[in-house]
Amino acid sequence: MNGQQALWRGIAAGAAVLAVMAVPAVADGRPAADAASEASTATNGTAAERADAQPQRRLRITRFLGERRLPHKMTFKGTTFGGVSGIDRDPRTGTWYLISDDRWRYDPARFYTGRLDIDPSTGAFTGVRISGVQTLTRRDGSPYPGYAKPESADPESIRYDPRSGRVLWGNEGDRPDETHADIPVSDLSVRWAGRDGRHRGDVRLPGNLKQTDTRRGPRRNFGIEGLTFTPHGIAAMVEGPRYEDGEPPTVERGAPARLTLWSRSGQVRAQYAYLIDRLPARPVPPDGATDTGVSEILAIDGHRFLALERSWLQGVGYRVRLYEFDTRGATDVLRRDGLAEGGPYRPVTKRLVGDLGRASRPVQNLEAMGWGPRLASGECTLVVGSDDNFSAEEITHFLAFAVSDCPSGQR
Repeated sequence: MNGQQALWRGIAAGAAVLAVMAVPAVADGRPAADAASEASTATNGTAAERADAQPQRRLRITRFLGERRLPHKMTFKGTTFGGVSGIDRDPRTGTWYLISDDRWRYDPARFYTGRLDIDPSTGAFTGVRISGVQTLTRRDGSPYPGYAKPESADPESIRYDPRSGRVLWGNEGDRPDETHADIPVSDLSVRWAGRDGRHRGDVRLPGNLKQTDTRRGPRRNFGIEGLTFTPHGIAAMVEGPRYEDGEPPTVERGAPARLTLWSRSGQVRAQYAYLIDRLPARPVPPDGATDTGVSEILAIDGHRFLALERSWLQGVGYRVRLYEFDTRGATDVLRRDGLAEGGPYRPVTKRLVGDLGRASRPVQNLEAMGWGPRLASGECTLVVGSDDNFSAEEITHFLAFAVSDCPSGQR
């Protein structure tokens, strides 16, 4: 076999370990990993059998198409490129949109445009070229303030809407906490912008995603990270649990994050719990820092999505897994104030697609994910990108995969 085939077999081997992860209802508000660890093997097996008994399509990665990098802190039209946290493609023109999470450490909040060269005949991934940059602006036309200032923006995801010719972008927001007491509250947001970066409107968020300066609502650095269009509207996911939904993941247990769905008109339709894995390893030292959660989502159809689960562990580095999850049968938790207490609920079901850390060593901070062009073989392409945090110890790179069972309208 060739090198790419060997690499992909290694990635697929990890997926075989967790081919299906059907999670039973979480009882008494306990985090999913706690409930699952206390459930009997027979109970878990029955749940998995029920999931398998239902005919379902499953996305699979069939080929690794390659990796391409951009220079560290390269200069483009007077800006410093890096911090890629979201990517998306206009299927009609082939233009890619790449959003930076720079919070005016170098330049104001912005997104870039460019090309990712993937040969539709062979799938060969041959290059990445940046061609434009646009500053994101507020309603009054001014740039967003920088880090630690009121109304600052932390851009984490971007999607291009072919229907309107606009982009939709997600902002993680900011807030004070025990270690950053002087940070002002800046709300999470999902906003429309023109291709020129100018403000074009807001998507109204449910009240339970309101940022506060108390132990309520989304935690600091656990705001909106994932954003995608669905056939019926918009979906966004916060990176990790709200205060009312429980503690962040540990090596012993996972934690719930909330997926919110809107109609095309911007009306909130539902909210579901997605159960983040427990930490994949202990940090070094054991009481070292950790950061884990959902860094991006991408719709497959009206009820199936992909999720990047990304972890950083002090002394260990990054770990990234790609999951497919399904909202069918999950409990709508929109009107539940908290998931840590109260009655049982059923989270979305999830299935491991692959360990993306096997595609690059060392593993990078993968935060961006978008559909590329359909190949002559009928496969779709999936592109995943990294946020280098503007650090010389990390890189900006893009990984391209061929996948089966992709969206029927993808082109």
